[in-house]
Amino acid sequence: MSAERLNDPAIRAFLERPRFATLSTVNADGAPFSAVVWYALEGDRILFNSSNGRRWPANLRRDPRVALMVEEGYNYVQLVGRVHIIDDQEAAHAQMAKITARYITKPELLEARIAEFRAQERIGFELTPSAIFTHGEPGVKRTVGAS
Repeated sequence: MSAERLNDPAIRAFLERPRFATLSTVNADGAPFSAVVWYALEGDRILFNSSNGRRWPANLRRDPRVALMVEEGYNYVQLVGRVHIIDDQEAAHAQMAKITARYITKPELLEARIAEFRAQERIGFELTPSAIFTHGEPGVKRTVGAS
């Protein structure tokens, strides 16, 4: 399944709601590792971001394969593919500011949180999915794609 599937209005509507996502990566020993992340939808890409030093960004540096699950009860959209890593601090901080604005809507809280993130070394990630799997919610049909 191509990234064009992100143009499906039902899938976009589901992903555009500011929910949390579960990001799954592979540890060095082959064991799975999952973390809850904020994300943003931009065109045919899913953006997410982290401070440096966490396990899942280290996993993605070693092996860029990822699965990202956004769910609400039995309704879900799962995106699978390889990430592009953004180490440029200006770009990574701009990406984090965009993502943060989805989740924090009060201007005074938003500015404080962005300032907190700017004090950190950040890593940006972009996922253009190679496969999308869905289930549930009206208009979101179960699909199967090749990875």
